[in-house]
Amino acid sequence: MKKFHHALWVGAVCLVASLAAQAHEYTVGSIAVGHPYTLPTVKGQSVGGGYLTLENKGTTDDKLVSVSAKVSQSVELHTMSMDGDIARMRQLDVIEVPAGKKVELKSGGLHLMFVGLKEPFKVGSRFPVTLKFEKAGEVQVELVVEERKAGGAVPAHH
Repeated sequence: MKKFHHALWVGAVCLVASLAAQAHEYTVGSIAVGHPYTLPTVKGQSVGGGYLTLENKGTTDDKLVSVSAKVSQSVELHTMSMDGDIARMRQLDVIEVPAGKKVELKSGGLHLMFVGLKEPFKVGSRFPVTLKFEKAGEVQVELVVEERKAGGAVPAHH
């Protein structure tokens, strides 16, 4: 009976550790940062995108004002929109995070742009990124490089 309980306990600990590793959510002030990820890049590719959700659980608006990471020369806040058949990207000064709202940074919309990549993003690797908010302050998150789904679709959020 003791062996069974020990195996059950070890299994439960492994499950909790696994779930914690998959969730990768962070909080700073009233801002919850969820599922930070990126997609793999190829050798010679100079830019890569970063995606996550920002939820302002507070009662005052906030702004993402800057992002930094050592994997690239710089990190820019971007938006993408379609103009007919042409995708237009534009750098932003800030990303607004209104009180009580969730803002999703995703492919085809608001996103982080890693400019001047120092090496390709490889599936399964992780790297730290620092997000700076006007009111909430700074938080370091870990972006996970996730595999593209069939047809080029982005990974589903956990």
